[in-house]
Amino acid sequence: MVHAKDKVAALRPATEPAEELRPGLSRRIIRTEQLMSVALDIEGGPWKEPEAFHSHPHEQTTYVASGEVLFCSEGNAPERLIAGDLIAIPSGIPHSIQLLSASARLVDTFYPVREDFIK
Repeated sequence: MVHAKDKVAALRPATEPAEELRPGLSRRIIRTEQLMSVALDIEGGPWKEPEAFHSHPHEQTTYVASGEVLFCSEGNAPERLIAGDLIAIPSGIPHSIQLLSASARLVDTFYPVREDFIK
């Protein structure tokens, strides 16, 4: 994780190893005191169905840097997202994704910082 506490900081994949969350899912994190961005690399698609819904008190935006996903949220029709698309998720809304392509890179941004992601 890269923490820009008192100075500007850059996250460079060549020098910042990814954290493997499970096979086919890894992340790199950069943060300030108030804001966190998480680059997620997802492989092993397409998936047959979406992941289970989850929610959190953090506001979130997700940018699809590559690949294609189906974004699902409780009470709304699923949204098919492709590279270049951006979606915003208010606090507390249950949501999930389904990987539609072989792989994808998503960039999630959270406010406030996801303390549960800090080790």
